[in-house]
Amino acid sequence: MTCSSKSQIDTELNDIISNFIEQYGTSGLKHALQLYINAHQEYICRTRTSISKINISDIYYMEIREHQITIYTQHGTYHKYGTLNNELKSLSPFGFIKCAQNRIVSLGKIRSICFNDIILINGAKIHMSKKYAISIISEFSKTKK
Repeated sequence: MTCSSKSQIDTELNDIISNFIEQYGTSGLKHALQLYINAHQEYICRTRTSISKINISDIYYMEIREHQITIYTQHGTYHKYGTLNNELKSLSPFGFIKCAQNRIVSLGKIRSICFNDIILINGAKIHMSKKYAISIISEFSKTKK
């Protein structure tokens, strides 16, 4: 790459970024970059006999019954042994929140909230416990701005 072509690319890139910031602000740029980073993060689902890599952006929600975690994704379901609190610790930076004692949900996958039900973008309906309703509604409102 020659110096002039690098300079031209730098100028074009600066123009693109300036236009984006002018239209969406610096917070919009930060949000877009975080979405890009999150879209490329992987979740490792380990069982005794297998290991699966799942894009975090593909996960809708997780629920647990007797230490058996079921992970509902865009491409199917996965099962593993563990605790929901450990899963929440690793996934909360990516917009996951507890919606019931036995369930966490991705805020980015919520289409709407109606009474005690969360309707996901794939049409699935999951129950939201009253205990978690205020925090879910508050966080969901922030993500849709």
